Amino acid sequence: MSLAMLGDIVIAGEAAQFTLAYTAIGLTPDGGASWLLPRLVGMRKAQHLILTNARLSAQQALEIGLITQLVPDADLEAMAVAQAGQLAEGPTRAFARSRALLMGAYAEGLETHLEREAKSIASCAAGEDGREGIGAFLGKRAPSFKGQS
Repeated sequence: MSLAMLGDIVIAGEAAQFTLAYTAIGLTPDGGASWLLPRLVGMRKAQHLILTNARLSAQQALEIGLITQLVPDADLEAMAVAQAGQLAEGPTRAFARSRALLMGAYAEGLETHLEREAKSIASCAAGEDGREGIGAFLGKRAPSFKGQS
């Protein structure tokens, strides 16, 4: 479950199950679970999952926001490969900057965060992928990103 929480996009097959189980063996969570879980599902749900060692079905994990997509087991690998390919062909530096903004959102005030957003969007707009994306939007065509800042 800790590994699933680390993913930005988490696709699970229908048969997947999730449990932390640390307290069942007298331990505390590790792998960032106690930091990530409340941010993903809320404090009360995180407390319940950690303290009771509840086992979640894939459907339950989707409903509480632990995973982002649920697919038939037979389609899991193909869907994961397709998603990875889509991300790899996208504006990867903009993705990285967006992820950094999201991860920093809990650690700073709104004013600081707005400043970081402004700097990030300006940097992306000045880069090759940003110029390509804006040009494609204005030209009403699909962009062709190269992963450049």
